Amino acid sequence: MNLYRKKEQSRLQKWTVIGLETLILFLAAWLLFFADEQLSLRNFLLFGLFLIVYGRMYVTIFYLLKRKMPWQEAMTIPVAFSLYYIGFSIFTLITDKPVDLLDIGSILLFLIGSFINTYSEIQRDRWKREPAHKGGLYTEGLFTYAMHINYFGDLVWVTALALFTRSTGALIIPIILFCFFAWYNIPILDTYLADKYGEQFKRYKQSTNKLIPFLY
Repeated sequence: MNLYRKKEQSRLQKWTVIGLETLILFLAAWLLFFADEQLSLRNFLLFGLFLIVYGRMYVTIFYLLKRKMPWQEAMTIPVAFSLYYIGFSIFTLITDKPVDLLDIGSILLFLIGSFINTYSEIQRDRWKREPAHKGGLYTEGLFTYAMHINYFGDLVWVTALALFTRSTGALIIPIILFCFFAWYNIPILDTYLADKYGEQFKRYKQSTNKLIPFLY
């Protein structure tokens, strides 16, 4: 639970994450633009989506993340993003389908998931900055639809990238992410929130879906 209790800038850990993620992004660029003999519009679009993910990660780490980032986390985050940048690039390379309306739908889904994830975090950050809310549990904004709506946003944009590759094998990545959230990250976070907020969290948990709005 110390992961969520301690507030610390952790600059070295954060810059390590960004540095490693940058290297992984360059590797994805090499796969999409140099390893593929026939460049396609899909390759360029996918890399553009990667750049959005990269920019959002930068905002999350340096603006929204207030707690301490341990070195274990700093090393595991790049591993996860390797699955996204490298994994989805490889699945895209084995796809020969031209970009069509299904892909446009996947891009829109990606943008929706990205918005849900980042905007929910921004809403919570603004609320917590108010002195009157000190010690309170944030349950407003997008968090009225699910206790971990930010994680749901992650699931949506990762699923969208999997769909964009047009390869069924790519769906294993969002499935892994869902399992990680449902059976590891969320239980740890819920234990911490229950301990910190007590009755506030109990009422919130009883009246709000855990991860997927209106479903779970």
